[in-house]
Amino acid sequence: MRRRTTAPPAPLPQRDGIDPVRLRLPAEGAWATIRDHLVDRLPALGPGLIDALLDEGGIVGSDGPVAPGAPFAPGAFLWFYRPLRPEVPVPFELDVLHRDENLLVVDKPHFLSTMPRGRHVTETALVRLRRDLGLRELSPAHRLDRLTAGVVMFVIRPEHRSTYQSLFQDRAVRKEYEAVAPYAPRLALPRTVRSRIVKERGVMAAREVAGPPNSESRIELAERRGGLGRYRLRPVTGRTHQLRVHMNALGVPILGDPVYPVVGDPAADDFSEPLQLLARELAFTDPVTGHEHRFTSRRTLRSWPAPAPSS
Repeated sequence: MRRRTTAPPAPLPQRDGIDPVRLRLPAEGAWATIRDHLVDRLPALGPGLIDALLDEGGIVGSDGPVAPGAPFAPGAFLWFYRPLRPEVPVPFELDVLHRDENLLVVDKPHFLSTMPRGRHVTETALVRLRRDLGLRELSPAHRLDRLTAGVVMFVIRPEHRSTYQSLFQDRAVRKEYEAVAPYAPRLALPRTVRSRIVKERGVMAAREVAGPPNSESRIELAERRGGLGRYRLRPVTGRTHQLRVHMNALGVPILGDPVYPVVGDPAADDFSEPLQLLARELAFTDPVTGHEHRFTSRRTLRSWPAPAPSS
């Protein structure tokens, strides 16, 4: 069994809360130069940009900048800053719910990604928090969908990163969500939904398929107002889009969902119809301090505003 090689520290610092891209070259290959490999591996950048980065010393190895004609080096690590495309600013703030020496817990708004992914890099919770709070080594303990608002937890100290991430992997965190969807009088609730969900790369919607279940959600009707219901959702597993898929399969798709039941294509600057799904609460025993934590979102869903205070 081959041992996994630990990557050396990045020779490039963060820029505005964004880490440099790290690549490891394959153990073997027919490329004559590193440049040839990068052109094949990174078609989205294109040979012109790769050549420009090499010419200016912008692609760096463990021993310094990579020369334009440097020979292919099997297994070598490389770093560079990804070219950033302009992003539409997400016009909503992150609210800090809790901060101690180990953890940062925030109340994320709709439309803001948890961490850099795809076209969302600068407009992400992780990058904003690193930049605004000066927490260079901050990392996410888990991920919340870009369209979902609510409680998200980050780890401040790198030595505790895997410990807190394991809480979610081991299902040791009690998660509760809130959703607004149509009220279906014939839908028997509460119920536990189990199914097999698959999400294919490059395909927007996840789907349920035959086979052993890999997802489980507890779904309850908390309240009804006319033709709408406020639902309490408790996911046991954490598949991509799990709650949205399960609610749609029950015939009560969550309001504002641009994917289920029909995939739409809202404009990048359209923030008018937020998904009515909120990560309301996280609760767990802290594996480092032993403290019992319970973090609750202060947000409300637009389709289910809080009752006005009585006079």
